[in-house]
Amino acid sequence: MIFARKVWKLLVAIKDGLVLLLLLLFFGALYAGLSSRPSPAQVREGALLLRLKGVVVEEPQQVDPLTALASRAMPETEYRARDLVRALDAAARDGRIKAVALDLTGFGGGGFVHLTEIGAALDRVRAAKKPVLAYGATLDDDALLLAAHASEIWIHPLGGAYITGPGGHTPYFKALIDRFKINVHVYRVGTYKDFVEPYEREDMSAPSREARSAVLQAIFGQWQDNVRKARPRVRLDLATTGLVNTIRAAGGDTATGALAAGLADRIGDRAAFGTRVAELAGKDPADRAPGAFAHTSLRTWMAANPAPSGGKRIGVVTIAGEIVDGDAGPGVAGGDRIAALLESSAAADLAGLVIRVDSPGGSVMASERIRGAIERIKARGVPVAVSMANVAASGGYWVSTPGTRIFAEPGTITGSIGIFAVLPSFERTLADYGVRSDGVRTTPLSGQPDVLGGFSPEVEQLLQANIEGGYQRFIGLVAGARGKSPAQIDAIAQGRIWDGGTARQIGLVDQFGALDDALAWVAGQAKLGEGTWSPLYLGQSDNRYASLLQQVFGGQDDESDAPEGDVFAALAQRQQARLMAALAGADRIVSGRGAQAYCLGCPAQPGAAVAPQPGPLTRWVAALLR
Repeated sequence: MIFARKVWKLLVAIKDGLVLLLLLLFFGALYAGLSSRPSPAQVREGALLLRLKGVVVEEPQQVDPLTALASRAMPETEYRARDLVRALDAAARDGRIKAVALDLTGFGGGGFVHLTEIGAALDRVRAAKKPVLAYGATLDDDALLLAAHASEIWIHPLGGAYITGPGGHTPYFKALIDRFKINVHVYRVGTYKDFVEPYEREDMSAPSREARSAVLQAIFGQWQDNVRKARPRVRLDLATTGLVNTIRAAGGDTATGALAAGLADRIGDRAAFGTRVAELAGKDPADRAPGAFAHTSLRTWMAANPAPSGGKRIGVVTIAGEIVDGDAGPGVAGGDRIAALLESSAAADLAGLVIRVDSPGGSVMASERIRGAIERIKARGVPVAVSMANVAASGGYWVSTPGTRIFAEPGTITGSIGIFAVLPSFERTLADYGVRSDGVRTTPLSGQPDVLGGFSPEVEQLLQANIEGGYQRFIGLVAGARGKSPAQIDAIAQGRIWDGGTARQIGLVDQFGALDDALAWVAGQAKLGEGTWSPLYLGQSDNRYASLLQQVFGGQDDESDAPEGDVFAALAQRQQARLMAALAGADRIVSGRGAQAYCLGCPAQPGAAVAPQPGPLTRWVAALLR
């Protein structure tokens, strides 16, 4: 018996040792995966290959490994816009790079301002006498905005190119709300603050239609001007109003139709495209696959070309995505998180500060939390500039008010100075099932707001007064920052959105310029000479789990090709995205958020940068669509 117990203990010890060994091996492999970085020595003479299998954003989300593993899917890849610009500018200067190959097969789009900046960087590559070749199966507006700057555009024989232009329909929920007898209590200020319209109307109001039409026409006009300048031979009339006749004249062949409209130069599959790149940049002696060519991937190239550092530091704080209460982000602008960045020890030694905004707004409380932190830095005598990207509207403009100088691009959407709140109550719905509310109140606000029994007149008046007070504070902040009277700001506020060009004319923006222009202005205000400073991006961190998860799920890294789909597949993906956006809007009815300074009329941006936080309806439908 004693012998048996000793044998059993030995077996248990061996088992425990093996388990411990396996755990050590697992965590060792995990550490190696997280620590792995591409080596600059891997840069090869040939082409810089940009496989854009995802979306371009201002600030990528952090990938949650547990969520990714639970869903058994890797989130859509997000590329930081300034990283792509830096990569292309480095390629223009480096003699090892003979050409740039732009694979847009899996490209999910990006904001107009970001894509125009990348397009300008592609122009600089071509100005350095290096060809740029673009390839895609189906190219939409965003992909075409990049591809137009290429020397050659290749289309898959079963693919095509189409221009839809910005705009579309928004779902209006009033009839549905009435059918379920839900009372939606709307509190707002601003004739054009149309975020609440889907809950109280069945169609778009005339002021909303006017404001949206003006902005979208301005942006689409800039899109067309950009494409025509980059590609003078393009026939936009054939690709828009004459699209059906163009396709019919090509016998239903969408690729040939793209060729006829000047949206493509050659028709061929990925192998044919690769053969063409190999003619210009060289063949890959180690790869005998059809269409292989010598190249360096984006990840390797970025490792070989780090961002400059040293000298005095000018801080850059990014406010990207919906502004929400708490510590959310990156990719979502958590008010507490961003305020903490501004109040950190790193911010204490800054020579200057640039606030980079790419947000349609959100929580009033979170916006004010961020604005107050910026004001405290400014009070120390630190020069502060604001750089607006694609969108800086509503709460995005609220956080911009402390800027001594505001930079924007003609394609930036800004304004939407207004506030609203939406709260539902279900007393009529419950009454149909025999549910009534009764009780005792000690004050008119006791138990209010009551989402089951209804709102009292006093709480209705209180909430509306609170929204009106918030609006007066908003226009007061803008008036003080822009050197105007509240009445002057009220005349251009009212929740209306403006394109960057108009915003500059009416005084909401000081000058046109990108992030680099804002940094240069701050450096001048801080009396820093050229080469004596560098930007410090507060809170920026590359995702440590992304490369490991890409290896787990496969197919997401920049060394593998994206799956090719035809026009129907591209349209189906677009419609799925529209469905999820509509559900996110419906989620706001049941989410019960506080006062909001949010812009519904701002064009939706791909990726998380402007994506609302998913609510129960969105999560439920997303699960069904998987």
